[in-house]
Amino acid sequence: MAYPFLSDEWMSEARAIREKYADQVPEVVAELRINQVVQEVPFGDGEVRSYLDTTSGAVVMELGELAEADVTVTTDYDTARAIFVDQDPAVAMQAFMSGKVKVQGDLTKLMAMQTSLPSNEFTEQIAQEIKDITERPDTDDAAESRDPDLP
Repeated sequence: MAYPFLSDEWMSEARAIREKYADQVPEVVAELRINQVVQEVPFGDGEVRSYLDTTSGAVVMELGELAEADVTVTTDYDTARAIFVDQDPAVAMQAFMSGKVKVQGDLTKLMAMQTSLPSNEFTEQIAQEIKDITERPDTDDAAESRDPDLP
């Protein structure tokens, strides 16, 4: 079953996936506390606030806000999904350079995290399972809105 990214159901399923592999992933050595403000969300009041915290040695992502975050990242829903679910570094860099991602706080810590997150076959499995539970945009709507003169 697929759920909208950042919905309560998605957060619950993503948490269960991370917990399932918790003892099989390497510890995160970079400590970072990020508040995330995601706008243009297609459900609720149009905005979701969540956080990512690695200070425990694991990646913890929950709804809400941290009182003392190192960084606050604000972006739109589609960009957030591309960064956090698809884990597309090119999209992240392009979005940052074009102003679609706004960062307040310690940018150097945020950049350090990108290169310090550990990876093994279990982190890759977690990423794939999270992709699998994430609802995708309706490709039929995208095809219908495409310019008919384009190939």
